Amino acid sequence: MTDIQQKQPAGNAANWDPEKKKVPETLNVLTILTYIGCGLGLIFSVYGFFTAQATYELMLQKQGSLDNLPDFAKKMMGPEMLEMYHKMFENRIPILLLALIGYVLCFYGATQMRQRKKMGFSLYVIGEIVPVVALFIFIGTGAMIGVTLVTSLIIPAVFIILYATQLKHLS
Repeated sequence: MTDIQQKQPAGNAANWDPEKKKVPETLNVLTILTYIGCGLGLIFSVYGFFTAQATYELMLQKQGSLDNLPDFAKKMMGPEMLEMYHKMFENRIPILLLALIGYVLCFYGATQMRQRKKMGFSLYVIGEIVPVVALFIFIGTGAMIGVTLVTSLIIPAVFIILYATQLKHLS
Protein backbone atom coordinates (compact mmCIF):
# COMPACT_ATOMS: atom_id res chain seq x y z
CA MET A 1 0.00 0.00 0.00
CA THR A 2 1.18 3.51 -0.71
CA ASP A 3 1.35 6.22 1.95
CA ILE A 4 -1.77 7.91 0.57
CA GLN A 5 -3.77 4.69 0.64
CA GLN A 6 -2.72 4.05 4.22
CA LYS A 7 -3.81 7.54 5.36
CA GLN A 8 -7.24 7.48 3.69
CA PRO A 9 -10.22 7.46 6.05
CA ALA A 10 -12.17 4.20 5.88
CA GLY A 11 -15.65 5.24 4.73
CA ASN A 12 -14.64 8.21 2.59
CA ALA A 13 -11.82 6.86 0.42
CA ALA A 14 -13.09 8.25 -2.88
CA ASN A 15 -13.50 11.84 -1.62
CA TRP A 16 -10.25 12.11 0.28
CA ASP A 17 -7.76 14.52 -1.26
CA PRO A 18 -4.46 15.21 0.57
CA GLU A 19 -4.19 18.67 -1.03
CA LYS A 20 -7.50 19.74 0.54
CA LYS A 21 -6.21 18.94 4.03
CA LYS A 22 -2.93 20.82 3.57
CA VAL A 23 -2.93 24.39 4.91
CA PRO A 24 -1.92 26.89 2.20
CA GLU A 25 1.64 28.10 2.73
CA THR A 26 0.79 31.79 3.29
CA LEU A 27 -1.99 30.91 5.73
CA ASN A 28 0.37 28.53 7.51
CA VAL A 29 3.02 31.25 7.93
CA LEU A 30 0.46 33.84 9.05
CA THR A 31 -1.02 31.57 11.70
CA ILE A 32 2.40 30.58 13.05
CA LEU A 33 3.35 34.27 13.27
CA THR A 34 0.02 34.94 14.98
CA TYR A 35 0.72 32.25 17.57
CA ILE A 36 4.15 33.77 18.24
CA GLY A 37 2.64 37.27 18.43
CA CYS A 38 -0.04 36.12 20.85
CA GLY A 39 2.58 34.52 23.09
CA LEU A 40 4.80 37.59 23.09
CA GLY A 41 1.82 39.89 23.58
CA LEU A 42 0.69 37.83 26.54
CA ILE A 43 4.14 38.03 28.12
CA PHE A 44 4.42 41.80 27.59
CA SER A 45 0.87 42.42 28.84
CA VAL A 46 1.42 40.50 32.05
CA TYR A 47 4.82 42.19 32.50
CA GLY A 48 3.21 45.61 31.94
CA PHE A 49 0.53 44.78 34.48
CA PHE A 50 3.05 43.93 37.17
CA THR A 51 5.41 46.83 36.42
CA ALA A 52 2.81 49.58 35.87
CA GLN A 53 3.23 51.07 39.33
CA ALA A 54 7.04 51.01 39.22
CA THR A 55 7.05 52.59 35.76
CA TYR A 56 4.73 55.37 36.89
CA GLU A 57 6.81 56.05 39.99
CA LEU A 58 9.99 56.13 37.91
CA MET A 59 8.40 58.68 35.57
CA LEU A 60 7.44 60.78 38.60
CA GLN A 61 11.04 60.76 39.81
CA LYS A 62 12.39 61.73 36.38
CA GLN A 63 10.13 64.80 36.12
CA GLY A 64 12.55 66.88 38.20
CA SER A 65 15.47 66.26 35.85
CA LEU A 66 13.74 67.26 32.60
CA ASP A 67 15.62 70.57 32.34
CA ASN A 68 18.86 68.80 31.46
CA LEU A 69 17.36 66.77 28.63
CA PRO A 70 17.16 67.60 24.91
CA ASP A 71 13.78 68.71 23.53
CA PHE A 72 12.87 65.34 21.99
CA ALA A 73 13.49 63.59 25.32
CA LYS A 74 11.41 66.18 27.16
CA LYS A 75 8.47 65.31 24.90
CA MET A 76 8.90 61.63 25.73
CA MET A 77 8.96 62.30 29.47
CA GLY A 78 6.82 65.42 29.81
CA PRO A 79 3.52 65.90 31.63
CA GLU A 80 1.52 64.23 28.83
CA MET A 81 3.54 61.05 29.13
CA LEU A 82 3.32 61.15 32.91
CA GLU A 83 -0.45 61.36 32.62
CA MET A 84 -0.45 58.44 30.18
CA TYR A 85 1.58 56.28 32.58
CA HIS A 86 -0.74 57.28 35.41
CA LYS A 87 -3.75 56.16 33.35
CA MET A 88 -1.97 52.91 32.50
CA PHE A 89 -1.36 52.30 36.19
CA GLU A 90 -4.90 53.16 37.25
CA ASN A 91 -6.49 51.03 34.52
CA ARG A 92 -4.03 48.15 34.46
CA ILE A 93 -6.64 45.50 35.32
CA PRO A 94 -9.15 46.27 32.52
CA ILE A 95 -6.29 46.83 30.07
CA LEU A 96 -4.82 43.42 30.94
CA LEU A 97 -8.20 41.67 30.76
CA LEU A 98 -9.07 43.17 27.38
CA ALA A 99 -5.60 42.38 26.05
CA LEU A 100 -6.00 38.76 27.19
CA ILE A 101 -9.41 38.55 25.54
CA GLY A 102 -7.87 39.92 22.36
CA TYR A 103 -5.02 37.40 22.39
CA VAL A 104 -7.39 34.49 23.01
CA LEU A 105 -9.63 35.62 20.14
CA CYS A 106 -6.66 36.02 17.80
CA PHE A 107 -5.23 32.63 18.76
CA TYR A 108 -8.57 30.86 18.44
CA GLY A 109 -9.34 32.70 15.19
CA ALA A 110 -5.99 31.64 13.72
CA THR A 111 -6.65 28.06 14.79
CA GLN A 112 -10.06 28.17 13.09
CA MET A 113 -8.49 29.55 9.90
CA ARG A 114 -5.94 26.71 9.95
CA GLN A 115 -8.95 24.41 9.93
CA ARG A 116 -10.24 26.38 6.90
CA LYS A 117 -13.15 28.00 8.78
CA LYS A 118 -14.08 31.52 7.70
CA MET A 119 -15.46 32.31 11.17
CA GLY A 120 -11.83 32.38 12.34
CA PHE A 121 -11.18 35.53 10.32
CA SER A 122 -13.98 37.40 12.10
CA LEU A 123 -12.74 36.27 15.50
CA TYR A 124 -9.21 37.28 14.59
CA VAL A 125 -10.29 40.77 13.49
CA ILE A 126 -12.28 41.27 16.71
CA GLY A 127 -9.27 40.05 18.69
CA GLU A 128 -7.07 42.66 17.00
CA ILE A 129 -9.56 45.49 17.52
CA VAL A 130 -10.38 44.89 21.22
CA PRO A 131 -6.94 45.86 22.64
CA VAL A 132 -6.72 48.95 20.42
CA VAL A 133 -10.14 50.13 21.59
CA ALA A 134 -9.06 49.45 25.18
CA LEU A 135 -5.99 51.66 24.72
CA PHE A 136 -8.10 54.49 23.33
CA ILE A 137 -10.69 54.19 26.11
CA PHE A 138 -8.36 53.82 29.08
CA ILE A 139 -5.27 55.75 28.00
CA GLY A 140 -6.27 58.00 25.12
CA THR A 141 -4.72 58.81 21.78
CA GLY A 142 -1.44 59.89 23.40
CA ALA A 143 -0.49 56.20 23.65
CA MET A 144 -0.41 55.90 19.87
CA ILE A 145 3.16 57.03 19.27
CA GLY A 146 6.38 55.27 18.34
CA VAL A 147 6.58 51.56 19.07
CA THR A 148 3.03 51.46 20.43
CA LEU A 149 1.70 52.83 17.15
CA VAL A 150 3.49 50.13 15.17
CA THR A 151 2.54 47.24 17.46
CA SER A 152 -1.03 48.39 18.11
CA LEU A 153 -2.16 49.64 14.73
CA ILE A 154 0.18 49.01 11.82
CA ILE A 155 1.13 45.35 12.39
CA PRO A 156 -2.48 44.28 13.12
CA ALA A 157 -3.70 46.15 10.03
CA VAL A 158 -1.11 44.40 7.86
CA PHE A 159 -2.05 41.00 9.29
CA ILE A 160 -5.77 41.64 8.78
CA ILE A 161 -5.09 42.54 5.15
CA LEU A 162 -2.88 39.47 4.67
CA TYR A 163 -5.47 37.19 6.26
CA ALA A 164 -8.16 38.78 4.06
CA THR A 165 -6.17 37.68 1.00
CA GLN A 166 -6.48 34.12 2.27
CA LEU A 167 -10.27 34.11 2.61
CA LYS A 168 -10.51 32.25 -0.69
CA HIS A 169 -9.07 29.19 1.09
CA LEU A 170 -11.66 29.30 3.90
CA SER A 171 -15.20 28.02 3.92
